[in-house]
Amino acid sequence: MKKLVLVAAFAAWMPVAAFAQDVPASEQASDAPTAPDGTPAFGIEPYFGVLGGYHSFDKQSEFGVSPTGSRMGGALISGVAGVNIPLGPAFVGVEGNATKGFNDIDWEYGVKGRIGGRAGESGLIYASAGYQWVNGKRGFSDHKDWIYGLGVEVGPKDIGLGGVTGNSGVRLRLQMDTYDFDSLRPMAGVIFHF
Repeated sequence: MKKLVLVAAFAAWMPVAAFAQDVPASEQASDAPTAPDGTPAFGIEPYFGVLGGYHSFDKQSEFGVSPTGSRMGGALISGVAGVNIPLGPAFVGVEGNATKGFNDIDWEYGVKGRIGGRAGESGLIYASAGYQWVNGKRGFSDHKDWIYGLGVEVGPKDIGLGGVTGNSGVRLRLQMDTYDFDSLRPMAGVIFHF
């Protein structure tokens, strides 16, 4: 009796297995959930990028003012790297930065978490919070404190370039951060997702 059940089960399985082998892998995976840009809705999405901007501190910040009475500030060029974890229409992630400053800022570096949603065909809208170290120069000392921000990334499909870089490739980023609510740090640049 057991042999008969095994033979019947094997006979029923063979056509299903043969059909599955004939169906292309892209069609087999078509039932898997995807994001609006066609990338997997769940998984891990690493990225890196280059941003430029300016960091301007209030006179009441922990950096105070210089001996000449000016407040701390300077241009920035920043390298960022991180990972997003897509959760369907939303995502969470973590990002680190190493930033070279000019004028009153020598270096900045830090890490922050991000949470947000997918927007349009391939864009992201997010809020972030983390910890940032700032090394001053020209009379300003070094300090570290919390940093908070909001940002948006616009993918190629959102600006009519869907076929140029492929899904989830290059995105333009605009973000505004604040160091302990005592500064403004607007940044813009290019993010490469892979």
